[in-house]
Amino acid sequence: MEVETTSTTTSTRKPNNLLHVSDSGSGPDPGKAPFRKLIAVASIAAGIQFGWALQLSLLTPYVQLLGIPHTWAAFIWLCGPVSGMLVQPIVGYHSDRSTSRFGRRRPFIAAGAALVAIAVFLIGFAADLGYASGDDLNRSVKPRAIAVFVVGFWILDVANNMLQGPCRALLADLSGNSQQKMRTANSLFSFFMAVGNVLGFAAGSYTRLYKIVPFSKTLACDVYCANLKTCFFIAIILLLTLTVIALISVQEQPGGAGPGAAADGGDGERSAPFFSNIVGAFKELKKPMWVLLLVTSLNWIAWFPFLLFDTDWMGKEVYGGEVGKGKEYDLGVRAGALGLMLNSVVLGAMSLGVEPLARVLGGAKRLWGLVNFLLAVCLVMTVLITKLAENSRNGLPQTPLAPPPAVKAGALSLFAVLGIPLAVTYSIPFALASIFSSTSGAGQGLSLGVLNLAIVVPQMLVSVLSGPWDALFGGSNLPAFVVGGVAAAASGILALTMLPSPAAQLDLPGAKNDRNALSISASFH
Repeated sequence: MEVETTSTTTSTRKPNNLLHVSDSGSGPDPGKAPFRKLIAVASIAAGIQFGWALQLSLLTPYVQLLGIPHTWAAFIWLCGPVSGMLVQPIVGYHSDRSTSRFGRRRPFIAAGAALVAIAVFLIGFAADLGYASGDDLNRSVKPRAIAVFVVGFWILDVANNMLQGPCRALLADLSGNSQQKMRTANSLFSFFMAVGNVLGFAAGSYTRLYKIVPFSKTLACDVYCANLKTCFFIAIILLLTLTVIALISVQEQPGGAGPGAAADGGDGERSAPFFSNIVGAFKELKKPMWVLLLVTSLNWIAWFPFLLFDTDWMGKEVYGGEVGKGKEYDLGVRAGALGLMLNSVVLGAMSLGVEPLARVLGGAKRLWGLVNFLLAVCLVMTVLITKLAENSRNGLPQTPLAPPPAVKAGALSLFAVLGIPLAVTYSIPFALASIFSSTSGAGQGLSLGVLNLAIVVPQMLVSVLSGPWDALFGGSNLPAFVVGGVAAAASGILALTMLPSPAAQLDLPGAKNDRNALSISASFH
């Protein structure tokens, strides 16, 4: 299918396929990219997620070691959603229009990996750099180390967002017009995220890792700090190795702006400013993308309460502990960490089954809708597990250090089962965004950046409102979980009833997947 494209100087007819690596017309068809190239690019997710797992498991105690005040801590953790809201759309916009001879996505991936290495160095050596700059080790607050840490942490979040968007966009480019390959590529990305999680949690739990790098333990950096520093050394090596392998394995066609975005020169079109373009992209969004953004937003409103407070729920509600009082809370948090490990294992296994399961169930949107109902049931089940744990403690003269084995097993099973909908959440929405992008008037990078807004805005909303909401019910985590369950059910209903199936016949086994993206778009209107 062809469309009329008019520039300021001439009118030509050419396919407006937004999924190609280049519109130059030369070189191999991206849709026929070898499977090994998809694996090479997707594997970068393992390096990214390894660092994220270290942040989740090790940075909170490290923050306390440096003496960062509570108000500063809230400001620091706000970096994730803020950088995601700004960085991914901006990077996506410019990667769509890049005319670098090295390709459109590869320069941004390389720059992101280099920034991660710099940021991780600053975080790991924050205590040493602070001490070298004049921090007093006898004081609880180390202002210079805090300053280095804050700078490194913000650079790290910006760099991670700079990496993820172009990686997913490159996977979409390599998938060409094949919906099946897009779903497979995003499932591989989800799988390697799980691999990174498992490796990161395992590295963070090993207390003697610093002996691999003896010089990591210094006067300003104790054993815990040295372990963190060593973990970050491993994170740098892993990420840079995977990135170099991917960039060598995948060669983009140089010299042309990306599809869906004209650069200066070429056919004479002048590129619009970023903010004008992103506003225009929102105006041009068709119904499929709007529904996708709505379903994604509700989906993440469901996820974030649990992702933010899962280990706290284990410590408070399941183990009956209080922060800073007794051993119960700490034991619950450690049990929650074990639950996260189980969650990551199931996430990895399920990621490999997303594509075949979508075929069995009759389409990706049906799979997404059904697992959202599973997510809703799991979140509501936290209430039952909490009540069973409370009943087991009633009438006892002293709070036990652990709940009954059945209650603990139920809680850990809940963590594991949640790996199933999480695998779908990490893959299907991004695959659908790549497919729907042909209706938005934007390239893959900008479209995925717009989708990221539907993730970070709910994160900021939940972060701001969940605390006061829980306080209304005595500080329990359950009210936020119940709201999440309602949001998950709503997202499941919308996914099944309102989310269009992009050429539904293409989701069936044996059907043709290599159709023009505009033909897919035409089926919506």
